[in-house]
Amino acid sequence: MDTKTITMPTRGFSSKAAAAIQSDTRFTEIAKGLSGRDLTSIADFSAEELAAVLELAHAVKAQPEEFRHALDAKQMVMFFEKASLRTRLTFEAAMNTVGGNAIFVDQTKEPLGQRESIPDVARNLERWMNVIVLRTFAHETVTEMAANAKVPVINALSELEHPCQAVADFMTLEERFGDLTGLKFTYVGDGNNVCHSLMLAGALLGVHVTVATPKGFEPDLDIIHKAIELAEEHGGTITLTHDAAKAAIGADAIYTDVCTSMGQEAEATKRAPIFKPYQVNEELMAQAQESAVFMHCLPAHRGQEVTDAVLDSEQSVVFDQAENRMHAQKAITLMLLGGAKRLPKNKVRR
Repeated sequence: MDTKTITMPTRGFSSKAAAAIQSDTRFTEIAKGLSGRDLTSIADFSAEELAAVLELAHAVKAQPEEFRHALDAKQMVMFFEKASLRTRLTFEAAMNTVGGNAIFVDQTKEPLGQRESIPDVARNLERWMNVIVLRTFAHETVTEMAANAKVPVINALSELEHPCQAVADFMTLEERFGDLTGLKFTYVGDGNNVCHSLMLAGALLGVHVTVATPKGFEPDLDIIHKAIELAEEHGGTITLTHDAAKAAIGADAIYTDVCTSMGQEAEATKRAPIFKPYQVNEELMAQAQESAVFMHCLPAHRGQEVTDAVLDSEQSVVFDQAENRMHAQKAITLMLLGGAKRLPKNKVRR
């Protein structure tokens, strides 16, 4: 095993959360508190818990062998109602590399709850499995499974949120910027599930989040209220606008997603002209800081929400985000299954 000293990047959490996890004892307490919990929303985490999950994500990326047998013989089942490349492979790779096993169940032709009630499915799965991962259309499928299963349930995407993506995204920003304090994060496009989780995570981390959407495509009102509440508590801000160019001014990161998500294909023709002014292109990126990064959860529709010139530029960190899905989800799974009682001893904190 490589025992060289690993220097971790500085963190951008609120000062209270950052200070708290400097203690190994405190990390162990947080990990114990997360064991057995569900992750249906990124707001299921407190600021301190999200800080600890991100700390662990950096650790598992830097020193994977430290966690090679952390979840030996543990079983993960993955029910996916939507197509997937990154989510499926990163969860499977994450579970396999900590000693566990992942079982994929294709639900694209038969949504959960159709053949058998979700509570009955939950009562079966908890007898065989240690963790349930769901990628669904209806967010209620995730919450109903979580309410009825005695093992942790992880939201791997629902119509309302994409919390695992948000953990990977802020991990990527920490790698690039270190301390996130005062960071200006701009999301441009549809106020969808990805946008929701980014708003909530950014608020927990004390980041200044600006969201620019077309009229009629704003984020969910309950999410807005929750994000503002969290931002006020942790030193960040939430700003909503319909002006993409204005939102991009001075940004440290510009993020976008597809204009038409899975399940909304019938609206693609209608949406195309509405979202055209929100395309992330070289002109829009020029409004941001010179050091700004471009982010996208992928898959990207080149020429629609983003141009090739931006997606393939040196500012683009989209494939770092994709890689970090694996590390972030490994950290989340380790925490929820009690496989992360401490951080590696040879890690040097700031």
